[in-house]
Amino acid sequence: MSTASSNPWNLPNAITTARILLVPYFIWLLFQPPGEFELMRWFATFIFVLGISTDGIDGAIARKKGLITNLGKILDPIADKALIGGALVALSILNEVPVWATAAILIRELGITAYRFIVIRKRVVAASGGGKLKTVSQSIVVGLIMSPIAGLLPGWFGMVELALLTFVVVLTVYTGLQYMVAAWRGRNNE
Repeated sequence: MSTASSNPWNLPNAITTARILLVPYFIWLLFQPPGEFELMRWFATFIFVLGISTDGIDGAIARKKGLITNLGKILDPIADKALIGGALVALSILNEVPVWATAAILIRELGITAYRFIVIRKRVVAASGGGKLKTVSQSIVVGLIMSPIAGLLPGWFGMVELALLTFVVVLTVYTGLQYMVAAWRGRNNE
């Protein structure tokens, strides 16, 4: 089992930082006029998928090389939240994602992030298995909604997207409740 590395500035953390830096760029692309074949939207989707896919890459490198750091444990979920949250807010502004879904997801994400910062002096709270499943599910559904693929499919596909989005919201809220229960139990055991 690897321990936290003493040097926080390593390749996995650089990849995570690059993921954060992609956020303003792909959001800017989302708001560009679509152009022929919705080229800008495809490019925004590509940047989003590229950014979100590096989540697994930086984690694998950190585990394999023993480069897990407390900074990485903090930055990694922030990068995920910035990518997914930024996409959801932009898509809500563009009327492609219902505001209720974006609000529910962001409230959970910001609440758990606040909790992590509150307890940071005592311990670093890493992502749980459910939290990782939630992030993967959010990434797939947000990427699907963001892509212009729905325009190529029959009209009923919008209902499929809404059903998937509702599933993601339920999973997001459920995993947030898991963190709260774990925090309550941990506090009572201290």
